[in-house]
Amino acid sequence: MKRDGLVLEKEHLIRLLEAVQRCVFFLDASARKITWPLTGNFLSSQRTNVELFETLSAINERFSKLQDSLGAAMRHGAILSGESADVFLKVLSFYEKIGVIESLDSWQLCRTSRNLAAHEYGIDYSEIADHFNTLHELRPTLYAISGRFYDYCESALNVQPEASEFSEVFLRVTEIFRDK
Repeated sequence: MKRDGLVLEKEHLIRLLEAVQRCVFFLDASARKITWPLTGNFLSSQRTNVELFETLSAINERFSKLQDSLGAAMRHGAILSGESADVFLKVLSFYEKIGVIESLDSWQLCRTSRNLAAHEYGIDYSEIADHFNTLHELRPTLYAISGRFYDYCESALNVQPEASEFSEVFLRVTEIFRDK
């Protein structure tokens, strides 16, 4: 017996939501290891601190992964909602209209900062500090979008992941930012 296509599509969205939860969990854990804000002088004085720079590298990776995972989930959610998803700006416009994202600009600002994270950032420790402070300041934007998208999936699509070791932290972290 063939499985219903809608059921399969919802299961795929559930897996994408689980990936978003996991990304929030690990990004939050990495960010908690750092005393913010960073300064160029501090980073310069710690330039051989492997643990610090591994944590910063993880923040770069996890910020990027969260936005990528969230984007994939949002596209899939839009498709399940009957919205056009052939161009991602249409997807973003849909989620802006229903309040999942505050604005296209807020998403694009995260995207631009995320793209900078993918490139080498050189050896100017003040620029490195600025870069990571920017990512730190933008985390709440991605957390808020993640939380509101989760709520949308639950209420409009009747889709939510099963509780896991990531769920509790995801809900706690995103709850703080959902209404901002």
